[in-house]
Amino acid sequence: MDVEVRQLRCLVAIVEAGSFTDAAVELGLSQAQVSRTLAGLENALGVRLLRRTSRQIAPTAAGARVLARARRVLAETDELVREATSEQAGVRVGHAWSALGRHTVDFQRRWARDFPDVRLQLVRTNSATAGLAEGACDVAVVRSEPDRKRFSDVVVGLERRYCAMATDDEWARRRFVRLHDLAERTVLLDRRAGSTTPQLWPPEHQPEFEQTSDVDDWLTAVSSGRVVGITSEATLTQYRRSGVVFRRVRDAPPIPVRVLWWRDERHPHTGKVVDLLTDLYRR
Repeated sequence: MDVEVRQLRCLVAIVEAGSFTDAAVELGLSQAQVSRTLAGLENALGVRLLRRTSRQIAPTAAGARVLARARRVLAETDELVREATSEQAGVRVGHAWSALGRHTVDFQRRWARDFPDVRLQLVRTNSATAGLAEGACDVAVVRSEPDRKRFSDVVVGLERRYCAMATDDEWARRRFVRLHDLAERTVLLDRRAGSTTPQLWPPEHQPEFEQTSDVDDWLTAVSSGRVVGITSEATLTQYRRSGVVFRRVRDAPPIPVRVLWWRDERHPHTGKVVDLLTDLYRR
């Protein structure tokens, strides 16, 4: 049994218009097409849906039940179409920790100025793909290596690495620190979404590591003085926290900032995100 949406829409139109002629006008069809469409629905269901007299058209008992369900199905279908088309009118940009750092405000304001008809939404999801794999966003800003079998990416900028430490740490008086120095400390990592990995150090001279899974927990642990953290410069502007100071890691390689999207499904506004972020980081 194959029931089509157009058949349900035809049934509702006939009942609401009160005649086949008026329903045909509303649907943009001929009266003969409306009659054939209704007949197809009745044949598919195996029941008579409408009772026709010289004065009116009224649903049969079965027709009334089908009509009520048809209206719900059509409402759901219309909502599905609205949701699908609204995604094309907007873009969700995911991030795991620090959004776009010092460029976050400029990115939002320039987007509103340059693309006033395209709604921009920043979405924070603490995962390796900043919410892309989870369906929480359309494109993502990440600071780690992606799975290129599943995703495509482009580097839009570079960010320096900083060491986060407690304000009363003996290193807080320094202007900068080095990776070699950090091998003496315990470094807090977010292996799921963070940009710091043990590969920053040679195997024979690595610090102790502890793990966390959230930037607020990371900052709280650092402020205790028990551990230190290494992060992108973006964290300095997005997460200022009492009890925590940041010092540049002078000999650490910069962090590539990437825009990430599904390899087999590129959102129509991906190019706009890439171009605007590339321009901001270049400046």
